[in-house]
Amino acid sequence: MTTNDSKETSSRNQNPRITWEGCSVLLDINGGDRVLFSRLTAGSKIKIGNKNCSLQPLIGCPFGSSFQVEVGDDGPFLSRIFPSSEGDNLQENIVSQITEEIRDNRAIIDNNTAQSLSGEDIEEMQRKGATGDDIVEALIANSATFEKKTAFSQEKYRIKKQKKYAPRVLLRRPFARSICEAYFKKHAEKIGFLRVDTLSLLLSLANVTARSDVLVVDMLGGIITGAVAERLGAGTGYVCSTYRGVKPHPINIVQMFNFCDDTCRRIVHSSLAELCSSDGATPLSTEQLEDACDARSQQNEESLSASVIDSVSMDESCNGNIDNVTNMDRPPKLCKSVKAGERAPLEVINAWKENGFSSMIIAAPDLDAWSIGKELLPLLSYSAPFVIYHQYLQPLATCLHNLQIEKMAINLQISEPWLREYQVLPSRTHPHMQMSSFGGFVLSGTRITGGDQPQLH
Repeated sequence: MTTNDSKETSSRNQNPRITWEGCSVLLDINGGDRVLFSRLTAGSKIKIGNKNCSLQPLIGCPFGSSFQVEVGDDGPFLSRIFPSSEGDNLQENIVSQITEEIRDNRAIIDNNTAQSLSGEDIEEMQRKGATGDDIVEALIANSATFEKKTAFSQEKYRIKKQKKYAPRVLLRRPFARSICEAYFKKHAEKIGFLRVDTLSLLLSLANVTARSDVLVVDMLGGIITGAVAERLGAGTGYVCSTYRGVKPHPINIVQMFNFCDDTCRRIVHSSLAELCSSDGATPLSTEQLEDACDARSQQNEESLSASVIDSVSMDESCNGNIDNVTNMDRPPKLCKSVKAGERAPLEVINAWKENGFSSMIIAAPDLDAWSIGKELLPLLSYSAPFVIYHQYLQPLATCLHNLQIEKMAINLQISEPWLREYQVLPSRTHPHMQMSSFGGFVLSGTRITGGDQPQLH
């Protein structure tokens, strides 16, 4: 291990609330207009509008910090800004104007003549070193209709100009909710259209707690595996990702969680054939398992940089709304000390065969829900909860019907989560006009011994 790798490893295991070189971050640009993932390195850059800014100022800052794009002698850069009471005073002014005066915009004609400041004047201000806030104030001062607008219109005008001439970047910590929201907003198909409320429902119905042994079938890029590991905590319990065949499902999203080494050790995988092999059957030998893992590792190493950059940047071609993150040097190497998703130890697998898993979550849209559920359900301990997610209702309805016929589970129910986001502002509180009303379906139940019918007294 090199000095840089050891330094990165020690940083990962320290304060998780402060960024370090090599960690993953979620960048929220202009209040959610654009979101992207990035790995902080000295050579990483982000493109905001027509300006390329280095991410170096973000290293060592606490998550939740805000930055604003400024232009200096060496070009554009991100300058950290600190919260003030300006926003609170602005809301108070808006409320006072509502109660004291009534104005409307009926007399304002939008004919592009209200602004006396030309584009050449703005460029001249930028060449002289004017900040983005100075340009916004100049635009407001030279607008002939700004004072005639309502307080709401004035605020909208100010925000619009601020986003163009003084864009801001919010440094967010990647965790289950923020990662799921970011993917659902731009690339919902990559996580099987899994909404954040559905993800929380999966974890709750599966009773994922510390020291649990959770069996997952994660074909959603690793969002389920990462969310379960996050709830388990550092060094408690296991999350075992199982699969058919010899090649595990990719879990690239797990790399964005910035898990410590203790948590990474608890994220393992094991093939379905090995978990289902009985004591009398001949299990896969260690050499066969290692050969399969070596083949997978070699394939992952060849496509690691491309897959990570693709998942981190979330495809810059998506409607042109997500900026691309580029590095001046080669793509940064991930920490090689402890890697999430290693093969489960044989002694742990034997313990699972003897005692069973404490819960199970299946999120495999490409597989038949009943066929995969029938194979995995015997791996659970009795009275253990299980949850199956699918974006469509019919596969879960068929699975529920078959589980009832086979008498393999009780407390079976299919849920359709519903989440509606509201805008909460003074005198402007209402549901969002444009939102997704679909978050998939969830089948939940409790495993019982096959063929036993619960007695009703």
